[in-house]
Amino acid sequence: MTILDRLSVPVVQAPMAGGPSTPELAAAVNRGGGLGFVAAGYLTPERLREQLRRTAALTDHPYGVNLFVGSGRPADPEAVAAYERRLEPTARLAGAQLGEPRFDDDRFADKASLLVHDSFPGLSVVSFTFGLPPVDTARALRAAGFELWITVTSVDEARAAAQAGADGLIVQGVEAGGHRGVFADDAGQSELTLLSALQLIAAAVALPLIGAGAIMTGAGLAAVLAAGAAAAQLGTAYLRSPEAGTSDAQRDATAGLAPTVLTRAFSGRTARGIVNRWHAEHGDVAPAAYPEVHHLTSPLRAAGRAAGDPDLINLWAGEAHALAEPVSAEQITRQLGADAATAIAAAAARLRG
Repeated sequence: MTILDRLSVPVVQAPMAGGPSTPELAAAVNRGGGLGFVAAGYLTPERLREQLRRTAALTDHPYGVNLFVGSGRPADPEAVAAYERRLEPTARLAGAQLGEPRFDDDRFADKASLLVHDSFPGLSVVSFTFGLPPVDTARALRAAGFELWITVTSVDEARAAAQAGADGLIVQGVEAGGHRGVFADDAGQSELTLLSALQLIAAAVALPLIGAGAIMTGAGLAAVLAAGAAAAQLGTAYLRSPEAGTSDAQRDATAGLAPTVLTRAFSGRTARGIVNRWHAEHGDVAPAAYPEVHHLTSPLRAAGRAAGDPDLINLWAGEAHALAEPVSAEQITRQLGADAATAIAAAAARLRG
């Protein structure tokens, strides 16, 4: 039995680094019957400790935490410098300074050590994005009692994760919002949609699958369950909830009908977001340079959020973002479960006919 078997609603809240994920959001999803998550990405270990303690204080149900796996290698500094020069006029107009580009691993080892050696009541799952955790780290986390989930986008990644001893796989389709979870270099990333990926991966490995990618409704949840997933992971669906730390500009853009696009313009790594001027002007030339470009653009994006300028921020969102509702995450989660049950019953009735 896994933590998924204990959920009254088979919904996992996607960990959305950079602001939207909050302890309040995780706790609200828990109250609705799902599994809340804390996003460790970009946090210092000290800030992560605060977030986990706050979450533990707000909920008496299990919850999870997501770590970015340090992967890849430093980018060509000349390519990063050229992109910096290109962005300088935009930064001047915004009255902002660009950041110092640097290569790092998001303090992965320090954060993993924190999870092993500190105590956070209710913390039950550690998920990973951007690759496989080191063997020693995985062993230590498992010995500490955590389930380990790994984000995958292809059959090859799923097989590697299974061989590494994953307890569950987050299967991310190309329609998902935010960063692609591909291992290491994303230049040759998978273009599998969620439905295709679920079918192929279910045939290749015998592990619980959590489907992720533009799931916004109970019908969408029902679809991934019917395709073999044990649960669905949703992020964009919660962006407009009051418990999320979403910026006002992002909330407004999420409610609109603008299309999404895969872009490296904001972080140097492929991610899906709502089209805006930044992508239109720089997306074609942004280098594959993560996290250097993330650090370079972080102050400019912060200035954009403060000013409420949607053209200066990364509007991460899945393809069906317009369906997001401005209601509590608890209500969203409960409604997803109820509507999925209705959709499954209606589909079963059609099959009997």
